Order: sequence, then C-alpha cells, then structure tokens
Amino acid sequence: MKNIKNIFTALILTITLTACSSSDDTPEEIIDPVANLNLVDVIEDDLYQIELYSATDQLYVGYNELITRIKNKNSEDYVENASMNWTPVMHMTEMQHSCPKSQITETEISSVYKGFIVFQMSGNIEENWSLKVDFEINGEAYSITQNINVVNNEDEYRVVNVFKGNDESKYVLAMVPSELNVSINDFGAVLYKMENMMTFSIVENYTIAIDPRMPGMDNHSSPNNENLTFNAKSELYNGKLSLTMTGYWKVNLKVLNPNDEIIKGEEITDENKASSIYFDLSI
Repeated sequence: MKNIKNIFTALILTITLTACSSSDDTPEEIIDPVANLNLVDVIEDDLYQIELYSATDQLYVGYNELITRIKNKNSEDYVENASMNWTPVMHMTEMQHSCPKSQITETEISSVYKGFIVFQMSGNIEENWSLKVDFEINGEAYSITQNINVVNNEDEYRVVNVFKGNDESKYVLAMVPSELNVSINDFGAVLYKMENMMTFSIVENYTIAIDPRMPGMDNHSSPNNENLTFNAKSELYNGKLSLTMTGYWKVNLKVLNPNDEIIKGEEITDENKASSIYFDLSI
C-alpha cells in the first residue's frame, strides 16, 4: 500500500501565507489550498461542482481522507461557509450498503472542507459506488448524486477488515495511512460498528492490540509496540508500531472491548502464525 502523509497536514502547509516584509506595499502571496493534492473526482449538476481532493491519485479501498470544495459554475467562485454531508452507497447485484464516514467540517479556509470515507470494497463492471452530497448555501438546500470509482490498492494489501465479532456485532476496522519507516512509528486506525446496512457508528474505548510480524523472516516480531487506544478528540485509535527492517510486514490484530474481552483476533504462537484480522504493509 502506498504510505501517504496526513492530508490535513499537507493542507495546512499549502494555506500558510508568506509573511509581509517591512514594506507595507509588499502583497501577501496567494497560495492554492489544494496545490499539493490530487483532484480524484468531480460531482456536479448544472449549478454546482463538488471537487474531491486527496493525497493519493484516486479513491482506494480503505480509509480515504478528503478535501472538498463547492464551485459555483456560473460565477466560478468557491462557496464559503456551506454546510455539507455525504452518503456513499455501494450498489451490488442483490443489495445496497453504505460504509463508515465522517462528518464534513470546515477548515481554516472558509471555502475548503474536510472529512474521510472508509470504503470496504472496490467497484467492478457490475457493481459500483455512488456518492450523494447534500449541502446548504444561504439557507437553500441542494443535493447531487453521482457514481464514483473506487479501486483496490496496487499491491492489494489488506488495509480494512470487515468481520463479525464474538458479540455477534459486525465491525469495520481500517488502517489510517501514514508515512512508515524503520523506526517506532505513530500508527492509527478507525473502528466502526455496523448498525444496519446504511448506518455505522464509532466504537469508543476499545483496544486494538497489534503484533507486527515478518512472515518471510521466521515470523519475527519487534519491540516497543504500543496497542492502539481511543482518542475521543480525533475519534481515532492511536498507538506505536515498531518496524525494525525494510520488507513485508503483517500487523496482526486483536480487538478487545472495555472489559478486555477479545471481540476478534488471535494470539500469535508457533502453531498459529497469523491472526484472522490484520493489516499488510511494506517499507
């Protein structure tokens, strides 16, 4: 999987304005807030155009952090202070379902908004994702729905796990992309419970235990890992991932509830080389 920097960090860098010199006549440098991002899709009707930007080159299975803007197609201006929400839907041959997603919130720039979507699967010739964006401008409501293209990562590594827990609930657990190196890395994930086919709720105060292994190197692990715990402010699970050499790693996972009961996942032993839930990665 392509490791990417946090998209919001990139946004902050791009919106930083050059400081004025001692001369009052020196103008501020105007910087494009999405200059370092990729336009991965456009959803539009006759009046408005919703632009979706990402640090990656397209929408992928797993966690997608997105920046979005609304463009008035008549005036060519970007809309400020709008309220927005989105509904992704997978149209399968026999059913439909949604996926975990965040709220869309404003950034430091009033015409630029951010959020994330976790796609559990890719589209194909017969099955596809659509994205409905509802937004309100000056008290007037609008809605645009359009098909979007979601693909697997080139290496087809597992970055999202969909499973039924020992409590009979269904969960979606996805890795948050980040830059990983031979070191002790910040490591994150999101965990959602499937309430029904269209509704997913954030799971709070669980623990995601990690056990990274190198299957090609006698399945050895690494020291100084820290399990992922819930951050109420970011609504992410954060921990530390120790990677001691370059190559392919399998990050074996266990999900535990607040009573330390295992919801899903297994210990790694000489007889059991991998957990039933895991993330793949290479550095």
